[in-house]
Amino acid sequence: MNWLTNFVRPKLRALVARKEAPENLWLKCPKCEQMLFMRDWEANQEVCTHCGHHMRIRPLKRLPHLFDEGKYELHPLPRVTTDPLKFRDTERYEARLKKAQAKAEGATDALVVASGLMGNRMTVIAALDFGFMGGSMGTAVGEGLVMAAELAVARKAPLIVFSASGGARMQEGILSLMQLTRTTIAVRKVKEAGLPYIVVLTDPTTGGVSASFAMLGDIHLAEPDAIIGFAGPRVIQDTIRQELPEGFQRSEYLLEHGMVDAVVHRHKLRETLIRVITLLMDPLVVESVAAG
Repeated sequence: MNWLTNFVRPKLRALVARKEAPENLWLKCPKCEQMLFMRDWEANQEVCTHCGHHMRIRPLKRLPHLFDEGKYELHPLPRVTTDPLKFRDTERYEARLKKAQAKAEGATDALVVASGLMGNRMTVIAALDFGFMGGSMGTAVGEGLVMAAELAVARKAPLIVFSASGGARMQEGILSLMQLTRTTIAVRKVKEAGLPYIVVLTDPTTGGVSASFAMLGDIHLAEPDAIIGFAGPRVIQDTIRQELPEGFQRSEYLLEHGMVDAVVHRHKLRETLIRVITLLMDPLVVESVAAG
């Protein structure tokens, strides 16, 4: 046995050999195309550290940055019929749902409902998840929004909705479209109870969601550069066969034309929401502090 060949040489090679870096350590920003270290990107709430581009963030990663000390209670969505139409295209709808649930980090559909303290005040948040079948609104999302509204009324808490959707879930047909009416009625109950209903529009907010509860807020905030509208700009341009204005259907364009009250950086959303809720729920206190 050659001691140098069989023992020493392998040990030396192991010490100096270059280890391949895991593929998930880096991410390219889709806007500025700079490479981002994943750990820094996640710590920055999935906002590009170079150009400030807001990438789509899933609800369970967003919520800890909103509630006091990152603590909140998740509320399971009401049970609904999984596949009411026995729908099938390239695969069964039920199988497609199971795949989405497996990647959803604990969520059962495209809406997450949570409650907890924000600025020491009980608050209910309903956040759509674009990563779950494009944030499409089916019966589960409709039932979840109704539950969130009822929870807000029962707890005398403001309701905040984070919208991110491609529209209605066509695999559920007319049952999906019925959720436009149901969610609109749910929002009305919150308003009739004298409670704030605030919508944060994120990228993208389109289709049936923008045609119902996403555009009914007392206050509309939006993340920078988010697409907000009913049909997408490409569909509109192909339909009317005209060039669209620069920045059409983006947050800043809607702010300029009075459809959005403010465009807020993701890092400032918590403090902005707390300030808005205080103004809406404690106007006399705010006035007295300002007068003093």
